[in-house]
Amino acid sequence: MLKGRAESTPDGDRIAKLLARAGVASRREVERMIADGRIKLNDVVVTTPATILKTLAGVSVDGKLVAAPAPAMLFRFHKPEGLLTAERDPAGRPTIYDALKNALPKGTPRLMPVGRLDLNTEGLLLLTNDGALKRAMELPAMGVPRTYRARTFGDISQATLEGLAEGVTIEGMRYGSIDANMERKTGRNQWIELTLSEGKNREVRRVLEFLGLQVSRLIRTAYGPFLLGDLPRGAADPIRQVDVERFAKTLKPAPEKTAPGKPISGESE
Repeated sequence: MLKGRAESTPDGDRIAKLLARAGVASRREVERMIADGRIKLNDVVVTTPATILKTLAGVSVDGKLVAAPAPAMLFRFHKPEGLLTAERDPAGRPTIYDALKNALPKGTPRLMPVGRLDLNTEGLLLLTNDGALKRAMELPAMGVPRTYRARTFGDISQATLEGLAEGVTIEGMRYGSIDANMERKTGRNQWIELTLSEGKNREVRRVLEFLGLQVSRLIRTAYGPFLLGDLPRGAADPIRQVDVERFAKTLKPAPEKTAPGKPISGESE
């Protein structure tokens, strides 16, 4: 069995990193595949994700040689509610991959979701074949904005929504600055648009519920410069390569922000 060095060196990268970059699977999934003995190098089983390689030449997964990495690609997918952002579900619930079988063009390489949308959230889900691009877009330090529209019920003012710009702490969890604006209001029903860059688990729902609102619908409308637009529900389409490359060049860590003010409450200030 093949063992590798524990640390990366100038001579190459860890095999898990290379396979993720090639779109085979996320680093964590690659580590599980290695533990299951599914990955080989020149027909020798790889036993550690710390194996250092310059290229993927001779590397196979489940007996099939890994192809050279394709250029980074991005696809838009209009995720309907009721689908899990997962490859499979032990409970047998439908996943995005069930829908993508018919939504993607034939010959599309394996794609990974950029971030997640929970079961009851719909809207724009970006998909990529490039593990490095996926990770960069997900990192809070990169500051890539995500925009949502939420249909809510309850009493809320624009002043309270503007307080979210200072961040909020809920049950010990700190959520960063959120740009929130009332789109339209009818009685105690309203649509609210929110833009954030952290993407913590169920962040939008938790923050709005903290403010005393009931969320009946949540739609992601943008991720970075990429918009949901009029893409039909359940449909997917490729983003132009020139736009992917232009965007990738802008991915740099966001500047440090000054210390946030005190956590806001659910009341108007």
